[in-house]
Amino acid sequence: MSIRVMLVDDQVLLRTGFRMVLAAQPDMEVVAEAGDGAEAIENLRATAVDVVLMDVRMPRMDGVEATRRICEAPDAPKVLILTTFDLDEYAFSGLKAGASGFMLKDVPPGELLAAIRSVHSGDAVVAPSTTRRLLDRFSPMLPSAGGEPKHKEIERLTEREREVMLLVAQGLSNGEIAARLVLSEATVKTHVGRILTKLNLRDRVQVVVLAYETGLVRAGGSGAH
Repeated sequence: MSIRVMLVDDQVLLRTGFRMVLAAQPDMEVVAEAGDGAEAIENLRATAVDVVLMDVRMPRMDGVEATRRICEAPDAPKVLILTTFDLDEYAFSGLKAGASGFMLKDVPPGELLAAIRSVHSGDAVVAPSTTRRLLDRFSPMLPSAGGEPKHKEIERLTEREREVMLLVAQGLSNGEIAARLVLSEATVKTHVGRILTKLNLRDRVQVVVLAYETGLVRAGGSGAH
């Protein structure tokens, strides 16, 4: 079954380019297009979509607000933010709003396609280290950054799960976490899955955001003690 994609960008030429790349793939189909966030939300009422490629700077309703509204809905499609440069406050706000990651607009076609497939399968496509660079720069915008953990759900994590969460937030892969904690990679994957379930998070990117938001990790990447 094809991955159903919606393209959201106010530049028609850019949408056309993305559509041509996606249309050449046997497992992807562009089912809708929109020139701004409001139109994107309207389209979703009538069209089933799996992944939204979302520009952030658009008239009427920007991609951040559109992402927030889309991700609030049950069974929402995954949102992949498209941005012009990586250290972008809009990309940061998009992650906060619930996007599964962000990509640069000039990303090679192969990477964009891999990102869409990853997001569709439930993975985050932003490397946690990239997300951390973003958060290191913009974490002063977070209401509780640098304070004591305030997310009550974190208290439900076991000591080991909290340890794994901290390492995920610091940008380590499952393999690196396994080596650090002397566990099998499968065990680490299980812990990550439980963390996502207990905290009601979609993916690893949201884990990183929450860790900064609650003060588990502070700007610069150090863990809170």
